[in-house]
Amino acid sequence: MTISNPLLDFSDLPLFDRIRPNDVSPAMDALLSEVNMALEAVTSPAFPAEWNAIASTLDVATEKLSRAWGAVSHLNSVADTPELRAAYNAVLPKVIEFWTRLGADERLYAKYKAIDAAHLNTEQRQAHKNAVRNFVLSGAELTGAAKERFTKIQERQAELSQKFSENALDATDGFAHYAKEGELSGMPADAVQTAREEAAFEEKEGYKLTLKMPSYLPVMQFADSSAVREILYRAYSTRASDQAPAEFSQFDNSSVIREILALRLEEAQLLGYRNYGEVSVVAKMAKSPEEVVIFLRELAHRARPYAEKDVADLHAFAAQHMALQDPQPWDYAYIAEKLKEARYSFSEQEVKQYFTAPKVLAGLFKIIETLFEVNIRNDTAPVWKSGVEFFRIERAGQLVGQFYLDQPARTGKRGGAWMDDVRARWLRPDTGKLQTPVAHLVCNFADGVGGKPALLSHDDVTTLFHEFGHGLHHLMSQINERDVAGISGVEWDAVELPSQFMENFCWEWDVLKHMTAHVDTGEPLPRELFDKMLAGKNFQSGMQTLRQVELSLFDMLLHTSYNATADVMALLNEVRNEIAVIKAPAYSRTAHTFSHIFSGGYAAGYYSYKWAEVLSADAYAAFEEAAHTAASDSTVSVATGRKYRNTILEVGGSRPAMESFKAFRGREPSIDALMRHQGMAQ
Repeated sequence: MTISNPLLDFSDLPLFDRIRPNDVSPAMDALLSEVNMALEAVTSPAFPAEWNAIASTLDVATEKLSRAWGAVSHLNSVADTPELRAAYNAVLPKVIEFWTRLGADERLYAKYKAIDAAHLNTEQRQAHKNAVRNFVLSGAELTGAAKERFTKIQERQAELSQKFSENALDATDGFAHYAKEGELSGMPADAVQTAREEAAFEEKEGYKLTLKMPSYLPVMQFADSSAVREILYRAYSTRASDQAPAEFSQFDNSSVIREILALRLEEAQLLGYRNYGEVSVVAKMAKSPEEVVIFLRELAHRARPYAEKDVADLHAFAAQHMALQDPQPWDYAYIAEKLKEARYSFSEQEVKQYFTAPKVLAGLFKIIETLFEVNIRNDTAPVWKSGVEFFRIERAGQLVGQFYLDQPARTGKRGGAWMDDVRARWLRPDTGKLQTPVAHLVCNFADGVGGKPALLSHDDVTTLFHEFGHGLHHLMSQINERDVAGISGVEWDAVELPSQFMENFCWEWDVLKHMTAHVDTGEPLPRELFDKMLAGKNFQSGMQTLRQVELSLFDMLLHTSYNATADVMALLNEVRNEIAVIKAPAYSRTAHTFSHIFSGGYAAGYYSYKWAEVLSADAYAAFEEAAHTAASDSTVSVATGRKYRNTILEVGGSRPAMESFKAFRGREPSIDALMRHQGMAQ
């Protein structure tokens, strides 16, 4: 039987090629009706307080809602149209209202508390423990007016997060500078050609420069024209803010930020916490916001001497070789690129010619197949845009998981890169069959031009490996309980461990030599060029570390010391004065497009990147140690990879992250490997 509404077809993968905006509302209404009936059923006095009974009724219904809404949300992120956005926003309040009500339902909370954990298996016990904790954080212990207010806060926060994301996307998409030919001196040929083609497509003269990364970064790194760099820098750093040009004033996120922060503070206080930072760390490895702040300031202290030397080197080079005595913020990326070329005798543009997207992907698959003893095959599925690829992972002929890969940047696609789940591994309680996991892997790389394959910078390659690390965490799971399988249930400050771990292989010759081929000649990356890249690996690592600490500290302080009358920019400037080694201009509005914390789940948690980097560097050190023991140049150790897979990837959130780390390394993590990897060892 054919189901007319594609969002209600759960027989296999999402029917992305058939989903239309007018499918959204009727599908969500039907699914919300179904989940509400399931909720009433399991919370009735006669329903048994048993894990499997609740799962087979309520979890089966909520999983359908999650999968359907996940498909709509995904399309909203990668194929935004006015019609889809309107349909999404119309239904969003209903969906949020249900999830908020479900999480705070005192009847369901009582039912979960009545479950006898002694009759649960290990995975179920962890999922049950998490569920009880999440009920408390979702307001299940609130009553009366407090509970009603808590519900309203959740609904409003969801609306504001969506508005923040839309403003950031629209402000980014809305800007364009049409440069004249002479203004693009120094720019890479492929970036110039893309800019020309985009202008021609609009029947305009000149070269279209935008704020999307494949356009913006080449300008900042290579364009000889300081004036053009300044135009793009100012536009980029004032996006969605009160400092943007008048024609973009409707995208100003200032009031959105203030209201989000006020609501988060109110939410925390309703739950009995002093601030949102305290709420955030409840489900994380870090024990308190104070512990996070101490960690960040210690990291800043250790990195500062290296960052100060980085800046001194830039200033000296600019003065001596570029006659530039007073560099401005839009000059630093350009100076850095020139200094790197002079110091290490190579440029990012030279390297980029060897990293064609198909060859990189083949090389990435090879390392995954070797390290984790799997096979990756082409597969077929309905997709939302041409160019989106679909693959399956197998071990010994058995399906492990599947994933979509969407690499190119385009209008209507949210910036950045991310992994998201389509469905989780689950021994389904309704059918008794094992459901295999499926993931989205999304990037924003420049497309190929002139009939040639897309070229990736080494940073792009690292981004691809990073997102695949997240994907592997989700896809390699061997846990049968959905809520702790893959990345589900993993502490947020540990969830970046597998992603940042994978980045290390981008600096291994034994890996890179299999994933390079010059776009014109087909020749592999020369070892001499790789050695230069390796020599420059930690170029400006001090500055980069302080930049991450700056953002992380701002985020945590924003969620611990903020009050309704506080000035967000004043706090940001305080943090910049404490941490930054390059002063940002007064008009810079980083917070206004800080999507990670205002619309991406990292509120009071952006520090997780640096926290998990300690874990990932120490984990990778095990592979370095294995190579040293074997007197090998390769860190691709199958035995160590098997142990990592068994102790980290396959167990997912079924136990605390620290237990998984110690199972792999035999001890707690140390910061030393991170400092050594980044060239900042004392």
